[in-house]
Amino acid sequence: MPPSPRRSTPLVALLLMAVAVGSTATGCRHAVRPELGQDRTVEAGVPVELGSREKGAPAVTWELGDGTDAQQAANVSHAYARPGTYTVRALSEGEEVGRVRLTVVPRPVLRAVPADAQTVLWVPKLRGSVEPLVDFYEKLIGPENARRSLEEAPLVALLLRSLYGGPGVVDPDEGIGFFLLPGFDGAVALLGIHEPAEALDAVGRSLEESGHRVLRQEDGSARVVPEDNGPQWLLFEDRGYLYLAVPESPEATEEGAPVQAQLVASPDPEIVRRAVKALSGAGLSENALLGELRGKVAEGSVYVYSGARPEPREEPGPVRGFFASVGMESDDLVLDGFLASSRPLLQGASAPASALLEQAALGPVAAAQLSVPPEELAKLAFGAPGSPRRERTLERWRQQGLDAEALLKALRGDVAMLVYFDAPAFFRNFIRNKRPEPKGTVLVEAGLNSAEAVRTLIDKQLQDSSLRFTMQPLPDGVLYRTQVREQPVELRITAQRATLLAGEVLEGRKRGDVGAALRQRFGGAAFGAGHVSVMLDLGQLREDLQAPAEVPGVPPGQLDAAQAFTGALLDQLTPLDSAFMDFSLAEGGARLKGRVSLRGMREVSR
Repeated sequence: MPPSPRRSTPLVALLLMAVAVGSTATGCRHAVRPELGQDRTVEAGVPVELGSREKGAPAVTWELGDGTDAQQAANVSHAYARPGTYTVRALSEGEEVGRVRLTVVPRPVLRAVPADAQTVLWVPKLRGSVEPLVDFYEKLIGPENARRSLEEAPLVALLLRSLYGGPGVVDPDEGIGFFLLPGFDGAVALLGIHEPAEALDAVGRSLEESGHRVLRQEDGSARVVPEDNGPQWLLFEDRGYLYLAVPESPEATEEGAPVQAQLVASPDPEIVRRAVKALSGAGLSENALLGELRGKVAEGSVYVYSGARPEPREEPGPVRGFFASVGMESDDLVLDGFLASSRPLLQGASAPASALLEQAALGPVAAAQLSVPPEELAKLAFGAPGSPRRERTLERWRQQGLDAEALLKALRGDVAMLVYFDAPAFFRNFIRNKRPEPKGTVLVEAGLNSAEAVRTLIDKQLQDSSLRFTMQPLPDGVLYRTQVREQPVELRITAQRATLLAGEVLEGRKRGDVGAALRQRFGGAAFGAGHVSVMLDLGQLREDLQAPAEVPGVPPGQLDAAQAFTGALLDQLTPLDSAFMDFSLAEGGARLKGRVSLRGMREVSR
């Protein structure tokens, strides 16, 4: 028989009340839900805010997932030292009330550089980039010399010790850099680190071992009194990067010399700390010009950026900034750079390529070409036409009886130089005098529109000098002859060119298109029209030293010994095979190319 409805009412009410109370209690417990946000990516060393700062927000227990102690608070601010993926849990009364996954990535070095930095050199990632650079540097100048020079930079020394087995306080996935900051008279170094306190202590000890005094501050930074008692340095940490601000030492002035009042940057390194502490967001990494130039150069291990300084009181110059990369290719160090300009450099004009390079003796140990319109070159050297500097220069030339304007019009704008090594003459002199002295030939040629102004200048210079010379008329010009340090010198001037030959006349060498050979070797249009190019070839010098099988007047045994000695001496002095640099105009500015090669590459390629 079913129960009476009247008698079941208290029981039902009691059950409903219990359910309501239980639901209320459960609801109160689960109402503790801290603000965690969505799963996201954050940067190593940069604090992450978790929870709520509102007054009365409930405290929870935070498990941060990186092995650090749990914290009891309504909110926490925590910086992760190392990249990785971390799960953050919020607990209330032992039960999880929220979680979030944080992916921690290395903080890019440029985000740690103030946005107004003018010049920056940086390695964006240490692992895999520093080792080949150090190896190249050691090969170039020797391990001991490299070690001494690198240890003079405290942050670099800390980096190398960490990468090669020392304390792991440096973050190999972050970077190292050096920058100049407006308002601060000095340079700043920064390095990505894991452990701020340990890193500061390590650098402090290194500085003390070098003779500096390190004054540790309560805020964790350190003031450094340099060994020479110059302006104090400042060592401090900020968001995963260690900074060392080093002021320039003031230049000594002679007693009694007038001191001119001028606006100068301050040597106070606190300027740097204030700029770094005020950093938020992207720093220099999202600089518009830097972003524009990145796509114009190749990827590398090291980068250099320089922005043009604002000049509010003067008309701004055409150069907007410069960006370059340095990369490694086995035993080659390769430079690729771009100079940005607001208007065409050199008025967009170019001079012809040198005729000398088209037909000359092959195998120079050095070569250079300048292909720039004379008037544009004069603007750089003497100032713009009508400017006070230009007028002062022209007046000085006029007082010497010379017409500089006529000389500029006479030049075509192409100048080339070739240097050759004379191995037989070198060995004869070496055996006779028992000391190595370079012997060879220098050939310089400039294209001319006319010869009259050039001959006037040469005649004036020779008449005012103590040199003894002869002058021989030629069907198409004139030939001057003299001697400098017992070496014959000839200067031939015709209507088309002026050619200087210093040293012995080049005989027996195969002739050809030297410019084409250099372009084939170094690529691009180097040593061509509109290019300023220079090359040093010690590999060719080594070949020249080993080439002679016999030298008249030198016994074979002595020649063999001299070749062995000079070859070993050159190898001991430098492993450099060749160095090359090329500058040329391009749309939007100018391009810079360079290469430094060690001899290992040349030997492999033979």
